Amino acid sequence: MAAPAACTRFSDNYDLKEELGKGAFSVVRRCVQKSTGLEFAAKIINTKKLSARDFQKLEREARICRKLQHPNIVRLHDSIQEEHFHYLVFDLVTGGELFEDIVAREFYSEADASHCIQQILESVHHCHSNGVVHRDLKPENLLLASKAKGAAVKLADFGLAIEVPGDQQAWFGFAGTPGYLSPEVLKKEPYGKPVDIWACGVILYILLVGYPPFWDEDQHRLYAQIKIGAYDYPSPEWDTVTAEAKSLINEMLTVNPSKRITASEALKHPWICQRERVASMVHRQETVDCLKKFNARRKLKGAILTTMLATRNFSSRSIITKKGDGSQVKESTDSSTTLEDDDIKEDKVKGGVDRSSTVIAKDPEEIRIVCPNKTCSQLSTSSYGSARKQEIIKMTEQLIEAINTGEYEAYTKICDPHLTAFEPEALGNLVEGMDFHKFYFDNVLGKNCKALNTTILNPHVHLMGDEAACIAYVRLTQYMDKQGQAHTHQSEETRVWHKRDNKWQNVHFHRSSVTPPFAMK
Repeated sequence: MAAPAACTRFSDNYDLKEELGKGAFSVVRRCVQKSTGLEFAAKIINTKKLSARDFQKLEREARICRKLQHPNIVRLHDSIQEEHFHYLVFDLVTGGELFEDIVAREFYSEADASHCIQQILESVHHCHSNGVVHRDLKPENLLLASKAKGAAVKLADFGLAIEVPGDQQAWFGFAGTPGYLSPEVLKKEPYGKPVDIWACGVILYILLVGYPPFWDEDQHRLYAQIKIGAYDYPSPEWDTVTAEAKSLINEMLTVNPSKRITASEALKHPWICQRERVASMVHRQETVDCLKKFNARRKLKGAILTTMLATRNFSSRSIITKKGDGSQVKESTDSSTTLEDDDIKEDKVKGGVDRSSTVIAKDPEEIRIVCPNKTCSQLSTSSYGSARKQEIIKMTEQLIEAINTGEYEAYTKICDPHLTAFEPEALGNLVEGMDFHKFYFDNVLGKNCKALNTTILNPHVHLMGDEAACIAYVRLTQYMDKQGQAHTHQSEETRVWHKRDNKWQNVHFHRSSVTPPFAMK
């Protein structure tokens, strides 16, 4: 690993290529090392825009990343400081999120979940052995090295990571993502490495059934559940999970951190180290189906927060967010809310700068989150009584009609010029602007099928003030191919709308589905 050198300029060693993502203070671009031809992802931070405090956090994040070298961790290869920019050179991770990959698999079993959590535990064990606590373990930060089958799981985003020597326990500040926070953090008690194991327990629970152990639409009630460890294993989905898997979850989700299993101990658990003998090999289709909906809701939460920032006068002190940045080092982490109490001593908190889909709030209770439904049911149908909700549904229908008819001009009038999107055609990347979509209007839409009909099912409109809204729905598309054969395709979509000059425009969308013979923008 190259050490940062003050006398070296980034351009001496690397050629910059296309942009992968952008944030308020940084941009992520693919780069090629001149001496080797190897590809990396360069996060370029504009240090002129950073406060002294933010700059200290940036340096701390780089320091932590430098000391972590493990096959299951996104590696920092270089850190170069110039007069107005800081360059962080990471692995170019191209496989997207682990959770998105799972739902695309033809086969997924309990043994596969065991292999996934083993790799996550290996990364956590390496962190803890090096005196590092991640503090923000969640699906968005679990990525795959490549699109190849069996690609390694990699832990990313050390923006909240802290250095904790030995078994030290202290109050390092309120930090993490609501559904993955440990009881001791919520109780504002001293904490340390066990907080990462608690998060691993939540992740393992989701890996096995597709929904989280703790959920509630009200964040106060969600926190109350977590504080007492109020989770269960409901039928019928948990009836087919082995007792050994539940045993490991129980040891991870132990409320008392001193009695919680460690990463080293978890790696020796029979369900992990003897998976061929212990873990079930039966395909878990119900888990995959639930995980698809769970993924869609995670993206919806990220989209809502992005729109909140764009449409409300939040101060940078209260909320900092970005779209796709940092995670294009990681390929697509637009999602859940990360909280950090920023009002504590500088030497006790580790916060990242300009993280992907990150919210930093002084009071974590200020933010309400739409939590997943444990029953894995379809998104609830919203009332059509509200005129504004009807207006959003109508605008969505008009946009889809423009797509169906291949009318690019009509599409551009409804969409923001800087429209951002996550969709299968982008291979897990966040795309921005209209050029990517124009290709499909010019070459695909309306050309590969004789007839097309779209139905919006179960629309749920979330209004955010007078000038922003988000709609989530199931899109059912019927079409006739050129051979006269009838087909039906289903996708789950969310769209974020923003009202400018008394006109609604689509500013972001996310679609989770397998692409049909024609593209669905």
